Amino acid sequence: MGGKRDEDDEAYGKPVKYDPSFRGPIKNRSCTDVICCVLFLLFILGYIVVGIVAWVYGDPRQVLYPRNSTGAYCGMGENKDKPYLLYFNIFSCILSTNIISVAENGLQCPTPQTVITSLQQELCPSFLLPSAPALGRCFPWTNVTPPALPGITNGTTIEQGISGLIDSLNARDISVKIFEDFAQSWYWILVALGVALVLSLLFILLLRLVAGPLVLVLILGVLGVLAYAIYYCWEEYRVLRDKGASISQLGFTTNLSAYQSVQETWLAALIVLAVLEAILLLVLIFLRQRIRIAIALLKEASKAVGHMMSTMFYPLVTFVLLLICIAYWAMTALYLATSGQPQYVLWASNVSSPGCENVPINTSCNPMAQPVNSSCPGLMCVFQGYSSTGLVQRSLFNLQIYGVLGLFWTLNWVLALGQCVLAGAFASFYWAFHKPQDIPTFPLFSAFVRTLRYHTGSLAFGALILTLVQIARAILEYIDHKLKGVQNPVARCIMCCFKCCLWCLEKFIKFLNRNAYIMIAIYGKNFCVSAKNAFMLLMRNIVRVVVLDKVTDLLLFFGKLLVVGGVGVLSFFFFSGRIQGLGKDFESPHLNYYWLPIMTSILGAYVIASGFFSVFGMCVDTLFLCFLEDLERNDGSLDRPYYMSKSLLKILDKNNEVPPGNKKRKK
Repeated sequence: MGGKRDEDDEAYGKPVKYDPSFRGPIKNRSCTDVICCVLFLLFILGYIVVGIVAWVYGDPRQVLYPRNSTGAYCGMGENKDKPYLLYFNIFSCILSTNIISVAENGLQCPTPQTVITSLQQELCPSFLLPSAPALGRCFPWTNVTPPALPGITNGTTIEQGISGLIDSLNARDISVKIFEDFAQSWYWILVALGVALVLSLLFILLLRLVAGPLVLVLILGVLGVLAYAIYYCWEEYRVLRDKGASISQLGFTTNLSAYQSVQETWLAALIVLAVLEAILLLVLIFLRQRIRIAIALLKEASKAVGHMMSTMFYPLVTFVLLLICIAYWAMTALYLATSGQPQYVLWASNVSSPGCENVPINTSCNPMAQPVNSSCPGLMCVFQGYSSTGLVQRSLFNLQIYGVLGLFWTLNWVLALGQCVLAGAFASFYWAFHKPQDIPTFPLFSAFVRTLRYHTGSLAFGALILTLVQIARAILEYIDHKLKGVQNPVARCIMCCFKCCLWCLEKFIKFLNRNAYIMIAIYGKNFCVSAKNAFMLLMRNIVRVVVLDKVTDLLLFFGKLLVVGGVGVLSFFFFSGRIQGLGKDFESPHLNYYWLPIMTSILGAYVIASGFFSVFGMCVDTLFLCFLEDLERNDGSLDRPYYMSKSLLKILDKNNEVPPGNKKRKK
């Protein structure tokens, strides 16, 4: 051991012992958490079976295509050339209390529905209005005066109803304009995303040069902001004190904004900010050594990324896998929700009409047969929905729950795979004594194959634990949503406490899993052992953990702000036409909504920056754990040399012994 550290605590285990055979990520390893691996593979097999069952019994056409009153799809099969649905009485839709049931039956109105060419047949609507297609359905124009109808006396109400119906369902004009904007600006959006990619990459690579000054500037910036806030609070307090505005005059009130006009509020804020400023100054004074270590690790992480540029693009693999998982779940859920046989019932426009007294309204019928009572005017066999009988339909809820569990588990497993693969690649960088000569060839690919081959079960184990907590949180959020109207303060308080506890638990499990995957990538042990070793190692160095975490968060936050803000400002000036004189080839396109490509560019820049900085954050965490292990394993002797960089050795006032006659030996 290279000296006793203040953080060492026997309660968190003994320091790692020296292992002469250890040279970085273990290559001769065996499969871990085999039972969980088998369970995960069986679950995936069952998930595939659920998808097959959903595909066999599901019918998503009911969501994608409108149906007429006989249940036939518009725009498909025999109605291929009849894509639009016409409502006999559109006002039945306007006046209906339940217009839309898209999730199960699509848009259903209590009126006969047919395709346009059916007007040439004997069944015709009582009136026609000029209309336009929207979502495969014909809706009348809002500037047309409708005829007088029984029970409807206000033409303005009808017009407002039609307008509201079209506004809620028909986004045709807006959609066309949005499509036109994207068609004209997609090239420049890609340019903006390219700028975001370059800025993110440059920020990370340049950290090896500017990490120290940048962290210093950010810390001084935080101190400056707090100092200005203290000054502002003092000025507000002084003015209100001179006016004599006191809380005793205001008394108790539920209007919180009223407390801004009393001196005690600003005095309390001043005291809190002053305490925070003092604490931050004391932390900077007493923890300056650890801040220097954190900066050195950030520089080392920048070097690691520079030597393994392929790691910066691994988030694309993760993104594709996540997209596959989400798409599979969405399609499975859609097919499951649309499973069942179509059901038809008798319907009449006016059941009180002569001849309709004995008609069994709302009973099942056959749309291909003639109505049982042709003397009842307007009697039709209309499509109602899909049956809920049958094995698949009775198990629909359970299958959907299985799908949700599959979604969470697969998503968390994909994220775990990315973390473990990156950890394996960056660990191989740290434990290469002579850099870059000793760095393995294709470290990222080797880590990927090694992780899939040996540690699928361990990743599934950690992902399952996190999945159960997330599902518990989702259930709690659902219950809380249902209890929104409950005014019981005790129940609200208990619910809030449960939500807070589960949120904290999820954050802790994510932190523990992340470090467990790093240890798995290095040593190849099972999840529980790796999680325990990582937790103990971090607890023995808890102060360094906190300092590094906060310095890294501050730096990456500034990096995201720089990338997203820079792209946002450039996009705004370009797409709004404020940048002139760039030449004809670089003129900003004429857009209907110039904010649309701006928001798209900002969102894309944030996604790109988050992907790049997540890799960098994983690199910092991996190198940090390796650094702590290096301190405990080695002492700088010829047999046990340190693997850390010269800058870290200098900060820690340590060095490696140099063999006689080899004064130029590295480290």
